[in-house]
Amino acid sequence: MTMINFKNKALKPFSLKNHPNNLKNRKIMIKNKYKMLLMFALSSFLTPFVGSSMNLALPIIGKDFGMNIISLGWIATIFLLSTSIFLVPFGRLADILGRKKIFITGIITFTLASILCGLSNSGTFLLIARAIQGIGSAMIFGTSMALLVSIFPPRERGQALGFNVSGAQMGNSVGPIIGGFVTQYLGWRYIFAISTIFGAIVIYLGLKYIDGEHANSKGEKFDIIGSILYAISVISILYAPSILPSLTGFAIIAIGISVFTIFSLYEKKIKHPVFDIDLLLKNKKFAMSSLAALLNFSAAFAVPFLISMYLQYARGFQPNEAGIILLFLAITMAICAPIAGRLSDLKDKQIIAATGMSIAATAILTLSFILTQNTPISAIAILLAIFGFGLSLFSTPNTHAAMDSVSHKHLGLASSVLGTMRMLGQALSMSTTMLIFSLIIGKVKISSSVLPQLMQSIHIILFIFGVLCILGALASLVRGTKDKEIIEKI
Repeated sequence: MTMINFKNKALKPFSLKNHPNNLKNRKIMIKNKYKMLLMFALSSFLTPFVGSSMNLALPIIGKDFGMNIISLGWIATIFLLSTSIFLVPFGRLADILGRKKIFITGIITFTLASILCGLSNSGTFLLIARAIQGIGSAMIFGTSMALLVSIFPPRERGQALGFNVSGAQMGNSVGPIIGGFVTQYLGWRYIFAISTIFGAIVIYLGLKYIDGEHANSKGEKFDIIGSILYAISVISILYAPSILPSLTGFAIIAIGISVFTIFSLYEKKIKHPVFDIDLLLKNKKFAMSSLAALLNFSAAFAVPFLISMYLQYARGFQPNEAGIILLFLAITMAICAPIAGRLSDLKDKQIIAATGMSIAATAILTLSFILTQNTPISAIAILLAIFGFGLSLFSTPNTHAAMDSVSHKHLGLASSVLGTMRMLGQALSMSTTMLIFSLIIGKVKISSSVLPQLMQSIHIILFIFGVLCILGALASLVRGTKDKEIIEKI
């Protein structure tokens, strides 16, 4: 076990004296840790803020650029695909070159891409800019959690992760409100102006308060071949569902699975892999936590998109009105995430996470059966709040369990893997949605003539998401609590 390189000095063997949780070695980090927690919360805020704001703006963007519902779905999907492709490679680069360097570069890339999004003059230009945003997001997600876990000792880690999750949920909370009003009164381009301002703040805080480079694997070689194989497999597996049930779609899935198999075998043979497969094969707790995270994000991410489409097309709501309803989901998560994090410091993470996913499954399955063009808005809001409560009970304890199950040497990789599960889950969530839309509605613009097909699609997708939540609860239970955790004590 090695210590985190806080001051760019050579790594030393593990001991209590030079351990990163030692007060002497960590005094600078402790002094600034709450300012850094604010910075990480803001960086976590950025992506969901843009995403949830965009959900309200999609119908307007569709009118401006003449995009159909499948093309509009790609505005979110291409961002997720780009992030998923680059997250693991950038996580590995962060271990080699330094997490601070990659983190700051990621925030700068995301911020510049936000400017490009706001200046878009066509759907194609917007999609390209969103892909660049995804690259920046990969650099952020591949480093932020590892840096945060390095700063906070185990007894405070759950609460710190909870506040970080709360930052993301605050983005989801204010996104629908701000996005709805901005889209209606100023125009959707101003959403990206707001994200540019927040990005600039995070850049300033990062440059000022992150000390050292935190390069645990400095001097090791970067696995270019493995990164290329990984990218090909991710692109294939995530793109193929959008063109199913065509034979081409099935062929691409087969190619993706084959390439991923080759990638896994290759990674086990080389000295410095981009992805240490043993972390999944030999660490049951981390593997099951990662699977549960994948199922969670697969079930949750597209729900605001679906409800936004329902409220605006089936009920005739304005973007700002739809945003108020979606607020019930996000604000519940923002409030409950730190509480769930504190609980995970004190109670059984496995039970808390499984209970949360069970509650989320109950809420979303109920919504899939009762949702019609006449369903009381109050009932929809209550079910969204219950769904958000369940997700918050799951997210922080699951992340806490995963990060506690690995050594400091693997924090960067663990952060990247969890980030990848998040992005893959979100991409699969949108791919599933686009597949059902394509099969039932087709590539047409939404109008009153296809509202029955839209409602049928939403019912099917929500039911699928409910089943995924049940599977996520089972994964949390299977994970168990007896695997040895890496616990550091001051």
